[in-house]
Amino acid sequence: MSQVSMFSSGQEFANLFVSSDLLHHSWFTISDLRNHPYLNNPILVKVYPYHSNGAIVAFVSSPTCTLQKEMVSSEDLEGSQSPFQFISTKRNPHFSVNKAAITLFASLLNELSALKEQLGNVSPLIITGVSLGGSVASLFTLWLLKDNNKRPTCITFGSPLLGDSGLQRAISERPSWNSSFLHVVSNHDPIPRSLISPTNVFAGSIPQSCIYNPFGMFLLCSDSDCSCFEEPESVLDIMMEMNLNSQHQDSRFLAFDYEQVLERLKDRVIFKGASQLFHSSVDQLQAGIDLQLEAIGIGGQTSNMNPLRTKVKKRVEESFAKKRNAFDPGKKLNKMKESMAWLEWYKKVTLKEGGYYDSFKRSENRGRDAVKSRQEIVKHQRVLTKYWKTIVEEVENMPQREETTFRTRWLYAGTNYRRMVEPLDIAEYYMKSGNTDYVNLGRSEHYKKLEEWRIEDNPSGSGNDRRKSVCLTEDSCFWAYVEEAIINSKRLREGSLEEKENAREYLVNFGEYVINMIRSYSVSSEIFQPQSSFMKWWKDYRQDILSCLSSLPLAFYMENGDYQSYA
Repeated sequence: MSQVSMFSSGQEFANLFVSSDLLHHSWFTISDLRNHPYLNNPILVKVYPYHSNGAIVAFVSSPTCTLQKEMVSSEDLEGSQSPFQFISTKRNPHFSVNKAAITLFASLLNELSALKEQLGNVSPLIITGVSLGGSVASLFTLWLLKDNNKRPTCITFGSPLLGDSGLQRAISERPSWNSSFLHVVSNHDPIPRSLISPTNVFAGSIPQSCIYNPFGMFLLCSDSDCSCFEEPESVLDIMMEMNLNSQHQDSRFLAFDYEQVLERLKDRVIFKGASQLFHSSVDQLQAGIDLQLEAIGIGGQTSNMNPLRTKVKKRVEESFAKKRNAFDPGKKLNKMKESMAWLEWYKKVTLKEGGYYDSFKRSENRGRDAVKSRQEIVKHQRVLTKYWKTIVEEVENMPQREETTFRTRWLYAGTNYRRMVEPLDIAEYYMKSGNTDYVNLGRSEHYKKLEEWRIEDNPSGSGNDRRKSVCLTEDSCFWAYVEEAIINSKRLREGSLEEKENAREYLVNFGEYVINMIRSYSVSSEIFQPQSSFMKWWKDYRQDILSCLSSLPLAFYMENGDYQSYA
């Protein structure tokens, strides 16, 4: 999507919302609920039928609700708490919500728990509210979004901002969540702007950076027009400007009546047409910004608006660049398949040269063709490693539910990558003189995470009934253990008494590890190729090894030549 089309779509979205019946149906339920007796209830909740199988849940706060006055006149925030801890992500573990809003939600928790069960699989499900009722509607929607099977749409009218930047970032990390919220705001309604510093119109707060941040899409309305904005910083900038320009701040804590706003907008043409997007004196992106600012009554091209236009343009450009550069593993999938195909080819053609691992390890000491092949493989190795490091980093920063889904989707590909590429990293590690203990000192964190995912997905293991060896050795660190066996065999022959004792212990453990891998057919048959490091270890240190392993199954297996029939 181009930058100008992204901005003109703000009015297209506005046109879509206003021309549909959704906003009017939502406001009708709020108007109807306002006519019910409040008694001692600070907020009323009612479910209305919508179409054949859907429902609209409306929240309206009492005009005398002290919490409403407290919310719009205080900037107090409450740290994340039950039942909203699930909103936290690894990247954004902390967030805060307006204290008055979370207090009111907590007081309604039993009633809302019953309502949550009642709604079941209702679809479509619309959650709506006005003013403080809109804040509770947003919290209830977030609570519903915890369940993957519920996809409600939340529409608020004149609702104050709800939480801090931590809440905004955590919600924005889930695109499906962020798109579930539409906030309708009139330029004559002071309540939505009440918590925007430095001009809290009710509390007269000291100028400071705004501690509240918007999330979702905002339908900003003037007397004659409206437009949609989604980029959080742009919404803040524009609402601050609306604050400064507003002449309607006498209504104090009363909820604004949006019925007339919706009726006026319904009969108007929102989208201006492509011809009005372009002027010779401004670029296309600026033209789109001007059009949207003019639509909400704060003027697009007058000289005194230039700072706002410049600021909004900068915000949008930054947002556009961020979205454009966002990592999408699917986009590079074909390239990764091509690199994996190269490695699979290399594995096949090097089988008789000692196998995949040893051919790569020794290729620098062979002919020019071998060196050239190795350079090509290294290139694909680097491409794949960069790709999977990025995927692991992205997944680790995802919310738990999204992380689980993503991991399941990519687990098979990630496991194949790890088993194919990590042996090459191991080879490079031990080619450097003096390197030891790859598993603890040299192994990349992304390999560890990929292995953790596989274990968590299948904690009991797999392949216990296998009757044929795998193509790729299941333990991607197998060759690191072989290299350590070679090092410890040298120590057993030449080391000090302490080194010999430690080496003997390692080799016993290694022997048990290898025979278990063989019995479960979890190693590739290439380990028994005559030129492989494993066979070289056995032949070069056979007598030393037998002094440690003579009574162990691996010794009998190798001495009897049983490995020759392994396939």
